[in-house]
Amino acid sequence: MPSLLGPFVRCRFSATLLVLWLGFAVFSCTGSEHATATLPAAFSDLLPHFLVEPEDEFIVKNKPVTLTCRSTPATQIYFKCNGEWVHQDDHLIERTVDPATALPIMQVKIDITRQQVEKIFGLDEYWCQCVAWSTTGTQKSQKAYIRIAYLRKNFEEEPQGKEVALDQEVLLRCHPPEGVPQAEVEWQRNEDVINPASDPNFFITTEHNLVIKKARLADTGNYTCVAKNIVARRKSTSATVLVYVDGGWSEWSKWSACGADCSMWRSRECTQPSPGTGGKDCQGLDLQSLNCTSEQCPQTVSGAEDVALYVGIVAVALCLTLLLIVVVLVYRRKKEDLDADVADSSILTTGFQPMGIKPSKPENSHLLTIQPDLTTTTTSYQGTLRSRHDATGKFSMSNGPLLDPLPNGSHTLHNGKLNSDPAEFVSRLSTQSYFKTLPRDVANTSYGTFNFLGGRLTIPNTGISLLIPPEAIPRGKIYEIYLTVQRKEDLRLPLAGCQTVLSPVVSCGPPGVVLSRPVILSMDHCSDACLDNWAVRLKKQNYEGTWEDVLLMGEELVSEPYYCQLEAETCRLFSEQLGTLALVGESLHMGAAKRLRLVLFSDAYCSTLEYNIRVYCMDDTQDVFKEVMQMERQLGGRLIDEPHVLLFKDSYHNLRLSIHDMPQAHWRSKLLAGYQEIPFYHIWNGSQRYLHCTFTLERLSLSTCELTCQLCVWQVEGEGQSFSLDFNIAKDTRAVDSEFLLMDSNATALAGPSAFQIPYLIRQKICSSLDAPCPNGADWRMLAQRLKLERHMSFFASKASPTSMILDLWEAQHFHSGNINQLATVMADIGKQEAMIFLVSDGEC
Repeated sequence: MPSLLGPFVRCRFSATLLVLWLGFAVFSCTGSEHATATLPAAFSDLLPHFLVEPEDEFIVKNKPVTLTCRSTPATQIYFKCNGEWVHQDDHLIERTVDPATALPIMQVKIDITRQQVEKIFGLDEYWCQCVAWSTTGTQKSQKAYIRIAYLRKNFEEEPQGKEVALDQEVLLRCHPPEGVPQAEVEWQRNEDVINPASDPNFFITTEHNLVIKKARLADTGNYTCVAKNIVARRKSTSATVLVYVDGGWSEWSKWSACGADCSMWRSRECTQPSPGTGGKDCQGLDLQSLNCTSEQCPQTVSGAEDVALYVGIVAVALCLTLLLIVVVLVYRRKKEDLDADVADSSILTTGFQPMGIKPSKPENSHLLTIQPDLTTTTTSYQGTLRSRHDATGKFSMSNGPLLDPLPNGSHTLHNGKLNSDPAEFVSRLSTQSYFKTLPRDVANTSYGTFNFLGGRLTIPNTGISLLIPPEAIPRGKIYEIYLTVQRKEDLRLPLAGCQTVLSPVVSCGPPGVVLSRPVILSMDHCSDACLDNWAVRLKKQNYEGTWEDVLLMGEELVSEPYYCQLEAETCRLFSEQLGTLALVGESLHMGAAKRLRLVLFSDAYCSTLEYNIRVYCMDDTQDVFKEVMQMERQLGGRLIDEPHVLLFKDSYHNLRLSIHDMPQAHWRSKLLAGYQEIPFYHIWNGSQRYLHCTFTLERLSLSTCELTCQLCVWQVEGEGQSFSLDFNIAKDTRAVDSEFLLMDSNATALAGPSAFQIPYLIRQKICSSLDAPCPNGADWRMLAQRLKLERHMSFFASKASPTSMILDLWEAQHFHSGNINQLATVMADIGKQEAMIFLVSDGEC
């Protein structure tokens, strides 16, 4: 065998190759040596198998790559690249013998240059494979792909600097430059490489984003994203992360000794912790005073003059006390007469008009007939019930004002509506110590004066209202109540991790007033309303200005002063306390989504070649939309399409916006990139209310007025929306006005019966009929089921009158669109045909 193969043969194939079918091969080699290879008969029935196959390679700059193929036993090996045989002169051959098996081994190498790969660049990937022969047959190796390596200079997304609170989660996004092979990413802080293995507070996602799980003061610094592959190394611009610390109050000191002015003091300092790196100072008082008791107060007796003085003061005080007692007794007698007059007057029966709306089911029309109540001396009206908001007849009171003027004469309520100047009320309210932080925004504030008959406050075009049910204010009390919406930039709610603000920040007050039963605060929210995706908390600002969690939705306790119903777009909050409130949601997984409202505006008048389209991406709540509409009206903008709603998921992916399909002969976009992008956290935090992108277009002629295009908004790897625009930029030059800003025509404050759909006496009869349990279930429980409120059964059952809670919620839901005849139909369906007009006896249950 050695004499046949020789110890070693190294040659290049010449132009001729002869393959013989007798079990051996003859090679014609260049140079002085010629070699002939034959396989011994013992190995003639073996197929070749590969010891080394060609592997994928990258061409760096202009350096060629070498592909290697080794097989045994083989009589010949050729390379094929992109389906064509490589010329035999380009093969480099080496022959050896395996000392263990005595099998012949053949190895072939070829070189691939950059020019060869570039010839087919863009058409297909360049690949090569080798084919080995033996006397038995052939075998093909795996394909090896040869690519030209590169790394572009510009990052597709660079990290953005941000300010974060201590212990808050931080996300720095990085999308490295395009490259082959794909770039590896590492992060640096102040030029030092971040290693998550040694510091578990850092985490690098599969998308190359850096997550700081809980921001520490030491995490303040400049962060850089570094991308590298076999060609080059690129650095992003540095993003500065500033970790700030909000100040906290220390414990109160002990009270000082009682001073000569009969007062004592205590203090506390903003040192736990002290505010740092731009954090907020502590809110609230740092010094408190308290009057001392007579025993603690230093007293001095100077003589007979002081005794005479004290005797005179005591005598005057006794006289004033007696006078005050007389005044109070007279006032209470008059007040009782007033309440009796109100209860017995036509106020409670004003809604009973001879012209009515028949119920949807003709057979139930008798349900709305009012029968006289012979057990009382009040006057009843026999007729058909109508809605109190029927446009054909408004609530009126011919007997004078519902409430007498307050002692200072500042507010008088006529016909259930307030006539006082709201600016004067806001100015007066904000001078009080606790209310100095309230906004002086009259357009977003409403107020009213209310007694036990209740009422309603509404902030127009915001979806925010406060229902004060009858008997919520104790009899004999008159409260001046306000309702206002705060701007989120004025109040920074503490958010951590995946938390986001889901509702407007609403203040109602004054805090501390005594309520006999819950009021209902209605406000929009922007969550997907799926509690499986969220942990939704109600936060309240306390007297010291800090925010506290007062309710976790889905885990409400009936003993708590708050209870919430989350509807598709609205939150209904039962509250026994007034104050500043907001909904905050924490996503439980990446399926949680916020609703974004996408709104397009442009300039109402354009006299230049440039034309701007502004795309707002805002929380889908009416209060934010109202502010944007008002702002665009001041800018002279106009709405150019109907708003769209987009579900924005907690996936850490940004929002992208692009414009397409413009007529190139008339328009062009001045945007240099293919799209614009809003970072994820700018949207998720909700701290910026007017996020928008501007597309600047240029028409090639001033005579061009028709614009058609597609404007797309989508979340990366998420949902998207598309606007098909086709309009004349010169035809409609009207700015945003009342035609687009649909003004709420309802009064901002309604007091007494005009604030409710259900008349007072009818409401009392319904409660008396349904509060008592019935064996067949025809009571308040069936009413809750028919109104799809069965989820709140335990809450209703915990109240003295479950039916009144259900009716309060119905009033809050159906103030604008409710039909009392539909409620009458529901009563008939549950077997209470007479529930609207008379008390059900025990025997009928």
